[in-house]
Amino acid sequence: MVEMIEIADLDLRYSKFRLKSKKRERVLLASIIEHGIQDVFKGINIGNGKILLDGFKRYRCAKKLNISIVPYSSLGDDEPLAMIKLIRASIARPLTILEQARMIDELRKIHGMTHRDIADLLQKSKAWVSLRSGIIREMSSFVTQQIFAGNFPVYSYMYTLKKFIRINTISQNQIDTFVKLVAGKGLSIRDIDLLANGFFKGSDDLQQQIKHGNIAWSIDQLKKEPEECSDKNILKELESVQQQMQMLITKVKNDNFNNAFHAQATLLVQGILDINNNFITVMKDFYDRCEQA
Repeated sequence: MVEMIEIADLDLRYSKFRLKSKKRERVLLASIIEHGIQDVFKGINIGNGKILLDGFKRYRCAKKLNISIVPYSSLGDDEPLAMIKLIRASIARPLTILEQARMIDELRKIHGMTHRDIADLLQKSKAWVSLRSGIIREMSSFVTQQIFAGNFPVYSYMYTLKKFIRINTISQNQIDTFVKLVAGKGLSIRDIDLLANGFFKGSDDLQQQIKHGNIAWSIDQLKKEPEECSDKNILKELESVQQQMQMLITKVKNDNFNNAFHAQATLLVQGILDINNNFITVMKDFYDRCEQA
């Protein structure tokens, strides 16, 4: 049931569990100015209080617009079960995987629930829950704070930094140092990927340049490929992509995979799908240019 409540009555203790995005909030603010608040705030009723679980972007927009009365719907008066309801709903209408992971970590640490308890309530596999729990465990508190504050892209952590975390010679302190150097600078995902490869795999001189804040110079250097090997490298990479795509088309038709495989493959396939449209557009443009030449 939806009720109208005072926005000042909302308890914001879970705000740190949700990712911030200035771009999305600007779009939402414009929508609320034109149409009002369309989606209800969702939370937990505890005594006379209301703990907000879903609607933090709407909350910040409402505060900016001096809106004092907002629509609210309760997910119940049991805190862990209300969180479970939100995660279950998010599987169809995403909470990001990191937001799911942080709530699962809270259920495990604060509310004493096991992976099996959470999996049963979510009607998901234990591997699905364990994967998300593991994501939070391997993140430092500093990196977590920067990501959830919107200062460092989720995508750059999941698909760039995680591959370096798996390398034993690279410590969590080094990951923290890199994030501190690039967070909040408005860099594109591609530029962060370039800088990460230069920082963790490049020369000592390049790493020092990044550490000293010479970010623009470092990006410029990393974008300059040696002309004598560029053409040959691109041809090799195109050939490799073609071969890998052909092999994957055959292999993924196999249904004999376990739950742990499916859980990990989901992250990788999500990354592929995220860049697929851009990849196809670039390849079509490249094909046209090659054909004209």
